Amino acid sequence: MRLARRLPRRLLALPLLACALVPGLALAAQVKGRVVGVEKLLNPVWNEAKELSAHRFTFREPSPTVRSDLRNLTAYAPKEVCIAAIAEGAQPPPTLPLLVTVGGGRTTPVTLVVAAGTRVHFENRDPFPHRLYGVGQASFSPGDTASLASRDWTPPGPGRYEVRDELAPSLRAWIVVEPLVAAVAYPARDGSFTFANLAAGKYTLRGYFAGNPVGAPRAVEVGAGNLEVKDALALTEAAPAPPDKAAPGKAGKKHEGGN
Repeated sequence: MRLARRLPRRLLALPLLACALVPGLALAAQVKGRVVGVEKLLNPVWNEAKELSAHRFTFREPSPTVRSDLRNLTAYAPKEVCIAAIAEGAQPPPTLPLLVTVGGGRTTPVTLVVAAGTRVHFENRDPFPHRLYGVGQASFSPGDTASLASRDWTPPGPGRYEVRDELAPSLRAWIVVEPLVAAVAYPARDGSFTFANLAAGKYTLRGYFAGNPVGAPRAVEVGAGNLEVKDALALTEAAPAPPDKAAPGKAGKKHEGGN
């Protein structure tokens, strides 16, 4: 009878024991925040397409019933804006590849921020093939990826990389390799974002768009409890892009693909 009374208490103690045995698990927290200013970020693909010199003509005309501010070719935050939590020390790459889906002439997500050594898994979900390639990257040259097929690539080192498609000029994605990135989050349409399981420590939250940092970084300290960042991260137009990483011996040379 005594054993029967004590057994439930011991069972309740097991989760606490597990947290103590797994490093960092008991000190992981949920971190929530919000971004503003997404409407100031212009999608580079659509922004270039509207230029007459691009020769991408269309018979569509703006609707007079749609407000002018809603006609701007701005970023779609859930795909294009990445919020990175940058730690104080280098982070190991994930054991599993990072999934990027290709469909509808775009990738999901569009901007990625990853730790060094991360393998990116491109999965074609269109009913037709794609020919993805990394701009200036001999290790990621154009190659057919059939419908429902996939292709993996590991960026060679820290830097900014652009991925394009020979068959779909609108498809452009950016991979930023940041050795200190611990986790990433993508804002919802209302600007809110959540890091579900961030270990205790000091971080810098930084927004990225089209492969470039946007807005001012925000320093936060995560403890054992959940954290809500009170002040919104203000995103501004990206600074001029640094050169994309080119293959060794081919600096400055880029594969001629679509815009």
